[in-house]
Amino acid sequence: MSTRGDYATRALLSLSLHLDDPRPTSVRDIAERTGLPQPYLEQILLALKGAGLVRSKRGVGGGYVLARDPSLISLAQIVSAVDGPIVAGDFGEPHQNGACDHEGQCALLAVWADVGEHMRQHLESYTLADMVSRARVRQPTMQ
Repeated sequence: MSTRGDYATRALLSLSLHLDDPRPTSVRDIAERTGLPQPYLEQILLALKGAGLVRSKRGVGGGYVLARDPSLISLAQIVSAVDGPIVAGDFGEPHQNGACDHEGQCALLAVWADVGEHMRQHLESYTLADMVSRARVRQPTMQ
């Protein structure tokens, strides 16, 4: 998991935890709630907007809102939006572009491809709504 993927999931979880507030949430507020650096968070939110996971409103009272219900946004979608395809390393595909030119390399590449697929499937099985439920169990006073 990259830092970008971690920060993106934390930012969207923060938006999900505050869905009852009808106003857009400023980048500053998200940064304060999550402890994330605001300049980096701004870049991440732009990528999430480009992927259609958040919408933004400019000007006074502006900020970000989720583009759809948290139950319809998987962790895999978030990570892919900021990191690209979910893979375990950047080693190439077995049997393509000379990837197997060295002893044993294709056996390892096949394992790394499997690891990436398992990771993608695992992240696909969790939604932001799942994370809200987990967060509220651990912090029952949070509204």
